[in-house]
Amino acid sequence: MSRLLAPAALLLAASGMAAPALAQPDGAPSLRVVECGAESCLRLSGHRADAGAPVKINGHDIAVTGQHHWTARVPVARLRHWSAPYARSILVSVANEEHSTRLPVGLLGTRGDLAMLVVSVK
Repeated sequence: MSRLLAPAALLLAASGMAAPALAQPDGAPSLRVVECGAESCLRLSGHRADAGAPVKINGHDIAVTGQHHWTARVPVARLRHWSAPYARSILVSVANEEHSTRLPVGLLGTRGDLAMLVVSVK
């Protein structure tokens, strides 16, 4: 039976179906958009070997909670000031080790009011 399962496992691994959906490099922080009262925040979490090591986003120090496993919340409005317009990633530094972390699509785009929408049928 195990002889039959081994080729199937190799086939799944080669096709990428057994890999996680959003594989992050080792040590790279993960992020998620969450609510912070009336505004949106970016929640980051990661691991660091030294509990006192600084964590920075695009060169700016951020306050974190936790020791070796840390989390932080940064308002999206502040992140817009620290990043280039329409940026697709941010640079997260943990103990002088830099990680380019991808942002959700459109997170740092500008907001525009839609005055009118025209839909035509062909």
